[in-house]
Amino acid sequence: MNRTPIRIILAGARGNMGKEAAQLVAETEHFECVAVLDHKHEGQFLADIEGMPALEARIYTDADEVFSAVEADVLIDLTTPAAGKVHMEKALDYGVRPVIGTTGFSDEDIERLTKKAEEKELGAIIAPNFAVGAVLMMKFSQMAAKYFPDVEIIERHHDRKLDAPSGTAVKTAQLISDVREEKNQGHPQETEEMQGARGADMEGMHIHSVRLPGLVAHQEVMFGGSGQTLTIRHDSINRQSFMPGVQLAVETSLNLSTLVYGLENIME
Repeated sequence: MNRTPIRIILAGARGNMGKEAAQLVAETEHFECVAVLDHKHEGQFLADIEGMPALEARIYTDADEVFSAVEADVLIDLTTPAAGKVHMEKALDYGVRPVIGTTGFSDEDIERLTKKAEEKELGAIIAPNFAVGAVLMMKFSQMAAKYFPDVEIIERHHDRKLDAPSGTAVKTAQLISDVREEKNQGHPQETEEMQGARGADMEGMHIHSVRLPGLVAHQEVMFGGSGQTLTIRHDSINRQSFMPGVQLAVETSLNLSTLVYGLENIME
């Protein structure tokens, strides 16, 4: 079946996630990479960079220039939290639908960007995690929290990840918070002999971040009750696990006119 090509600008193509996304675009018949946004290699083509897929897409280092120079439908951004925010703003300004895989957006950011997307009548998606299994882990955790209000989250990622806790951990805690009343866990008089030993605290839930080489993306949500525990865990063994979610987000963004935060909201 022939489909109208979706013209994509890819930001962060040389990163670990970006390389997988570039391969996804190269292998998907109705995806077309029209440009790459990077912080170096200005004017070169992605295919000329060692180890990259053979995409004849020019590299730009200036966001305003790339959005002005090429006609695009979607921006896939897999950069850093700071760069992702800037790129998302500019994509909306230029009428391009952003699909953002970086984290660090505050509630105020989400509210402001949602308003802008709706004013522009553009679809926009921010996904703390593109892995379908991770999204299910979050949804199952929200279901369990109705019956197990004592919960701690342990997330483990590679040691090059910039933010802690991860966006997935924060999103999980937010989903749990929707069905769980705020509760301080542990002994009421407990003290930290070393600062941070109990991790971050969100409404009494503790979130622990591990950063080690050899890891990709892993999270477990541990629930405790009278005489029992329940652990819900997800592991991404490699970054190919995120690509079906990226493709779903790109295709779905064309049919939206608002911002969606979280892949689970387009999986129904």
